[in-house]
Amino acid sequence: MGMELLEERIRKDGHVRGHDVLKVDSFLNHQIDVAFLEELGKEFGRRFAGCGVTKILTIEASGIGIACMTAQIFRVPVVFAKKNKTKNIAGDVYTSPVHSFTHGKTYDIIVSKEFLKAEDKVLLIDDFLANGKALEGLCKLVDDAGATLCGAGIVIEKGFQQGGDRLREKGIRIESLARIAAMSQEEGISFF
Repeated sequence: MGMELLEERIRKDGHVRGHDVLKVDSFLNHQIDVAFLEELGKEFGRRFAGCGVTKILTIEASGIGIACMTAQIFRVPVVFAKKNKTKNIAGDVYTSPVHSFTHGKTYDIIVSKEFLKAEDKVLLIDDFLANGKALEGLCKLVDDAGATLCGAGIVIEKGFQQGGDRLREKGIRIESLARIAAMSQEEGISFF
């Protein structure tokens, strides 16, 4: 599947709110078009083939669907960072603070040390990359575990925000399937 199909789908089913909110909840992160996500997972599989991926890491909840479809291609487990410590996560955890601009607050993401080991080669997967704070938090978890970061697979990058550029400057490999150059309710969406 050419990624122009993703751009077409975003244009058709995406809804711009203001100048920085893109709603794609009809197919990506509320209602999920599983067959479409399977194609996206195959594309991440193609782009990160040969990296020796042993774990897919994402954040609950909207990254889990695409992470699972990608994990099917690599035949590896998905680990998702939890946003709140729950009673059933016992023992040692890796934790990282993440500031959410959407919710206007900082929260801790948590992964049990049991599921992220130094020998792991980790591929990060998420639905969106905007300011890059969530991805930075995931990178810190990988780093704290002493694991190897293969890179990050992102479905939609808001290229007009600085997160992707900042993380690439740090040497992190980011593969975004669609990169938005600009968007508004009046003008619609344009891609790089």
